[in-house]
This record gives sequence, structure tokens and C-alpha cells, in this order.
Amino acid sequence: MVTAKPLPDDLAKLPFTIYQARDLGVAPNRLRAKDLVGAGRLIRTHAGRELSIVERARVLCAATPDAWVSHETAAIFFDLGLPPWLGEDPRIHLSKPHGLPRVRRTGIIGHRVHVIPGEVVEIDGIRVSGPARTWLDLAHQLPPRYVIAMGDQLIRMPRPDLEFRSAPFAYKDGLRLLIRQHPNMKGVEKARLALDDMRVGADSFPETFLRLALLDAHLPEPELQLRLDPDDPGSPAADLGYRRHRIAVQYDGAHHRTREQQSRDNRRDEFFVSAGWSYFKPNADDLADGFQKLVARIKRARRSYSNAGSLFAR
Repeated sequence: MVTAKPLPDDLAKLPFTIYQARDLGVAPNRLRAKDLVGAGRLIRTHAGRELSIVERARVLCAATPDAWVSHETAAIFFDLGLPPWLGEDPRIHLSKPHGLPRVRRTGIIGHRVHVIPGEVVEIDGIRVSGPARTWLDLAHQLPPRYVIAMGDQLIRMPRPDLEFRSAPFAYKDGLRLLIRQHPNMKGVEKARLALDDMRVGADSFPETFLRLALLDAHLPEPELQLRLDPDDPGSPAADLGYRRHRIAVQYDGAHHRTREQQSRDNRRDEFFVSAGWSYFKPNADDLADGFQKLVARIKRARRSYSNAGSLFAR
């Protein structure tokens, strides 16, 4: 029986490669102790421990030095959002340059891609396809509205107090350049078309889908992040709406379930209602309906406001 001597601090909690263990002076027989289990070729992890996606990606990249995290896994890293039918596969997506062989390893989906310097970034020591390149990588397998929605997440202004960044992941001009640099890539035409429909101001996929539903219903382009007082940066804001018709819409997503968020939401709601606005709060049921019923209600509110204005003018 092999005695489980303490491992070096760098290996004590995380999965590691045999090469990393050797570099730190760990004897080969220590790697056969019962507190360690194999997690793929040349990889060891701690028995009974569930690995996070970041931990699995880190050790798999260490075991495959020429590769980097990409596609669906990269989208999860950057919280770009994925359709419900993607992102459930536990395997890690790894890419290699086109001239090298595809990664073939248990727990990995391998890709060979043409990559330009700057498209791969490093996050806490892990090489990952950047957000813009991830969007382009996924464009061929996403429906058009999801390409637009993910694109909106790239160009939106972040909330520095929550996201630890102050600039968007990308700007439209940079995305146009990216598309020009990969003219033969699968999905590039879909991405090019999506650019025209992308807007700054949608903080989630449902907000983008709601905006697109309004446009599909032949309603005007809504104002995004609509402030009650446009001249006051601290004024309450709704996700979108029509200022001319005093209509505001706030999508009620899962992040609104906390007590603190609900209190803020209630105060915002009261401001809009007290100011005489038609105020709508769609949720997941409306999303599942494709926002059809909500769009009908918004159309009625626009007509009512216009009719009231006509009567007042008389």
C-alpha cells in the first residue's frame, strides 16, 4: 500500500498533470496513492472531488500545451449566454491552429482553426478564445436571433460594480474587421447580417428577443435603457420602451428574485406608474410565447395614447 504523503501546495487541491508533479519533485509512486485518481491521459485529480469547468479546462490545457479553450466552453467562461440546447455537454472544447492535429482526448471536443494573433487571450493562466472570436466560432451553429443576442452581449456597456470591467467586450467596427479577416469561415455571413441588427443596451438574451419581437411586429425601434428623465443619469430606467407614447417595458428575469433587487425594482416601477406611463413586466412565460401577447398589449397602449392625444388636440 502506497502512503499518501502530503502533496506540494500547488497540487494539494487542484487537478494536475504528471509533468507538473514531476517538476515539483513528486515521486512516481505517490501518484498511485488511493487519494488520487486518473482524470485522463497523464492527468491526476483528487478522489471524490467534483471538478468545476474552469479546473477541468485548466488541467486539460496544461496537458495539451498547443491548445486553448474555445467555442461553447469559452462562451461559458465569458458568460456570453448559450441556447438551452448548447452548453450541457460536459466535454471541454479545445482548439489548435489549423496546421496542427486536432486534440483527441477523453473529455475534449477538438477543433482545428485558423487563428490570428490577438484572438486568443489568457484568463488566470488559461488560454481562451476571446469573446469576439467565440461569437464568430459559434455563429454557424446558432439561429440568427441567437447570433444577434450574443452580439448584443459583446457590445453592451458592462456594470463595473458587478462585472469588474468598464469597457464592452467588443465594438461593431472591431467585429466588422474580424469578419473581414475570416471570409471563408462557417457562419461568417450570418455574423455579418447579425451586425446590422445588434444594438447597445440589451443586458440579456430575453431583452434582445423582446426587441426583435417588436420589430417583427412592425413596431418602431424601441429606445433601450429608457430613463424616466433622459437628462438625469440617476433617473430610474426600464429595459426598453417608447418615450413618445409613454410606454416602458422591464423584463423580469431570474436575477430579479433577490430581496434587494426586488426592492429596487418596486421603486422603479412606482416611479414610472406614478408618472402616468404604461408599464409592462414580461417574464419567462412571455418569452416562451415569443412575446406575442405582450406585443399586442403594447400595440393597444400605443393606439390608446395616440387616440387620447387626438381627443385632447380637439
